[in-house]
Amino acid sequence: MADGVMTVDRPERIRNVALVGHSGAGKTTLVEALALATGALNRAGRVEDGTSLSDYDEIEQRKHRSVQVSVVQVGWRETKINLIDTPGYADFVGELRAGLRAADAALFVISAADGPSGVGGATRAVWDECEAAGIPRAIVLTHLDAARADFDEMVHACALFLGDGASESVLPLHLPVHGPAGADGHRSVTGLIDLLSDRVIDYSGGDRAPREPTEEQAGRAAQGRGRLIEAVIAGSEDESLMERYLEGADIDPATLTADLERAVARAGFHPVLIGASAPEGARTGLGTVELLELIVGGFPTPAEHVVTATPGGNGATAQTLTCDPEADLAAEVIRTSSDAYVGRVSLVRVFSGTLHADDTVHVRGHGLAAPGDPAHPDHDADDRIGAVTAPFGKQQRPLPQAIAGDIAYVTKLAHAETGDTLSATGAPLLIEPWPLPEPLLPVAVRAHGKSDEDKLSTGLARLTAEDPTLRAEHNRDTGQLVLWCLGEAHRDVALERLRTRFGVQVDIEEYRLALRETLARPTRARGRHVKQSGGHGQYAVCEIEVRPLPTGSGIEFVDAVVGGAVPRQFVGSVEKGVRAQAARGMVAGYPLVDVRVTLVDGKAHSVDSSDAAFQTAAASALREAAAAAGVVLLEPIDEVSIVVADDYLGTVLGDLSSRRGRVLGTAPHGSGRTRVDAEVPERELRSYAVDLRSLAHGTGEFHRGYLRHEPMPAPVSRTVLDEAPT
Repeated sequence: MADGVMTVDRPERIRNVALVGHSGAGKTTLVEALALATGALNRAGRVEDGTSLSDYDEIEQRKHRSVQVSVVQVGWRETKINLIDTPGYADFVGELRAGLRAADAALFVISAADGPSGVGGATRAVWDECEAAGIPRAIVLTHLDAARADFDEMVHACALFLGDGASESVLPLHLPVHGPAGADGHRSVTGLIDLLSDRVIDYSGGDRAPREPTEEQAGRAAQGRGRLIEAVIAGSEDESLMERYLEGADIDPATLTADLERAVARAGFHPVLIGASAPEGARTGLGTVELLELIVGGFPTPAEHVVTATPGGNGATAQTLTCDPEADLAAEVIRTSSDAYVGRVSLVRVFSGTLHADDTVHVRGHGLAAPGDPAHPDHDADDRIGAVTAPFGKQQRPLPQAIAGDIAYVTKLAHAETGDTLSATGAPLLIEPWPLPEPLLPVAVRAHGKSDEDKLSTGLARLTAEDPTLRAEHNRDTGQLVLWCLGEAHRDVALERLRTRFGVQVDIEEYRLALRETLARPTRARGRHVKQSGGHGQYAVCEIEVRPLPTGSGIEFVDAVVGGAVPRQFVGSVEKGVRAQAARGMVAGYPLVDVRVTLVDGKAHSVDSSDAAFQTAAASALREAAAAAGVVLLEPIDEVSIVVADDYLGTVLGDLSSRRGRVLGTAPHGSGRTRVDAEVPERELRSYAVDLRSLAHGTGEFHRGYLRHEPMPAPVSRTVLDEAPT
């Protein structure tokens, strides 16, 4: 340990653990408790410079919730533990997935104060994601001091919702010990009953004091100990030990603990532990030592995390990386941020080799975007890094090197984006990046003032580089600058960062749809532009026939003039006038599409006719045609695919009907989930990213894509026309 930074020389002495759970469950408090238990924080909860781990981010302090991944490195029993604190709010699932990418195991932090509802659909979705990746998991129950907290009820809920009803795979390692009732009848948690060792860990005096259980406590322990031992042995797949146990042999706690660690590492058993649930709990360290022992002994080392990478060159096949500090470098950028003093800072997980300060590395990839995305050009070049530092919340501490399996910050990677691969210059590699949620909430913004206009493009470029789940686009149809976000909280954080960190103030304006206009029926109209005011006059007359066309046909122009009624040199002028007026729209300023305009007749003057006169006459004729035939508004229709838990399928289908959606079909999508395919007007989807989360209790996700334009119903059309600027 040097300058507060623990250094290790082999991956077996590293553990990377992501703390996940919904917002307010107590993840950050638990990190502080673990840092206190390991000596990384002093008894006042402060580090050397006087700051605390909760001083992560100015926005987080103001909003009282985490909005980005934060890594805290602590040491326990000569093992470095990288605690990866992830946001719990659904809008920041991109940060959550980044944290899981860097981790080898996950702690699900669940608040007992919320009751069984705390084990909700969003928690289950992350659990399933970890299960699909084979990530070992444990559960930490917090806020057991809350008045309505029920430990047994919470364990049952975890087994039911996270263990797929297989209660034998989700069982507690400890039972809570409650102190005497206070004046209000409330009994706080003062200790733990360790079911494997059959000992009580007493925290009532502020220190961890093991002792023998009372008769009543021993009786409670006996009820759960047998089930726990059987589940641990089954999860570890230790057949010889199972035979001994069934024969009635007495198995010592050390053997059971070794089997427990094996079962957890294999993701065959998911223990439930008790964690510090409040600042008071953090100071007394309730359950922290037990949790640290499980992390060190039961969670896998980075060497057990299988990662593949593709060497440079076309047609290369993926190869498994070796978690060896002496091998060629292979690392991945987990998160990108910027610092006012050092510039771009990259959080990196090293999978192979060793990373040193001032190394020259090869940067390869295209961030987390799809290949070919012009906003994220492919990277394939050498770059020199600056310093290597150890993350400790908001702090960065100098680190001599980051070996395979470790997590570190590096500076001055000028071109690397989140998701890019860093490798040795002579052996370029590409690690396939993790999938990102699609931002589907549109927010139209404009610069607040002239000075903001000058800085807006640069500020947005830096903001989207830091947050790959944020997408900025200039809508060519409406002319608006649109930020696509994951939700309202994501939007608020993005705009606040744009203002406070990049000095750009923007105003939100109403998001406009790319509507179109077309004609209701065929018609014929005449346009006349005749002026004589002394000198050179203006004279042009043209007669047109207009006929609606199928959707997607655009504007067709046909010259059907006979006898030279409109001289050849002015036919192009008529077409130009028609197309210019169509682009301006007829009644609401939306482009006119899907019509055929046929020039059938006209008149010209040998002196006063001109290009400008025929353009004006053509535009007038098209306006007359629109007035005679009537204008129909066309709205964009999106193709939508929704995946939702079966429990909320009926609610989602009913909501789609209220949004004028047409359900095309449903199909099973894994266990307990259904995919719904539908066509929905884009007007009804503007806030659907937020609404679906509420309808499906966090279990729903959807994708959308433009399908076509089609006529808008008359009542909706009248509303739009009433809202259109005059």
